[in-house]
Amino acid sequence: MSALGADPTIRRQVVAAARTVLAADERAPVATIATAAGVSRATFYRHFRSRGALLAMIDHDPPPEARARILEAAQDMLLVTSLVDLSMDNLARAAGVSRGTLYRIFPGKPALLRGLVETYSPFEAMLSVIAGYGDAPPAVVLPQIARAVVGVAERRLGLMRAVFHEATSGSPASLAGVRPVLAPALGALADYMTRQMSAGRMRRMDPLLALQVFIGPIYFHLMTRQVATEIVDLDIDVEDAVNELVRATLAGLAR
Repeated sequence: MSALGADPTIRRQVVAAARTVLAADERAPVATIATAAGVSRATFYRHFRSRGALLAMIDHDPPPEARARILEAAQDMLLVTSLVDLSMDNLARAAGVSRGTLYRIFPGKPALLRGLVETYSPFEAMLSVIAGYGDAPPAVVLPQIARAVVGVAERRLGLMRAVFHEATSGSPASLAGVRPVLAPALGALADYMTRQMSAGRMRRMDPLLALQVFIGPIYFHLMTRQVATEIVDLDIDVEDAVNELVRATLAGLAR
């Protein structure tokens, strides 16, 4: 039987078994893969001309959940190590994918960090608010952005700390990873603030500083909220706290 006329059920069965086996041992031989799939070596070779052909199929068609598993595993690893020290081999094992699948989805550490930021950061939510509210005044837009940021970031505080550390570390890999996501998001917010200054709704200042005045207190509150609650018995709902911070920011930025 040629590979072209192979039984698709057996091919899927072998591919599924190979993914599991290779996640544990990327050098696993054909015999091990065939045994895990419940087929003979002869059947394996009737459906795949070689081990290389099987690997090419796996790398060409990674399972849909592979990307999510890789990002979840990378998130956990970045809580205890830096991007520079993160081992891609360990990441592949933790995610249950082959090394080839990992590098097909994320060709390197910058791509991995970009995937984390795109998937888990609040920047997409922030851009949606700016796009949806257009040139509405700061009293309308900034509270909406704050709520969107908190809604996303509060669930991933550990990762937000890790991403902030990576973004400010200045390493080439980190900058290459965060720049494609961070630059458009911060640029859109800075542009919005510039327009509000031109319209006389905000006092004139460097828009990047205005952005820091707005985002800085919210980020600091989220990052220190747990320890503040435990040490000084902070007793304020996170939404109420952010609303107060936004009101203070609006007052400070008012013309």
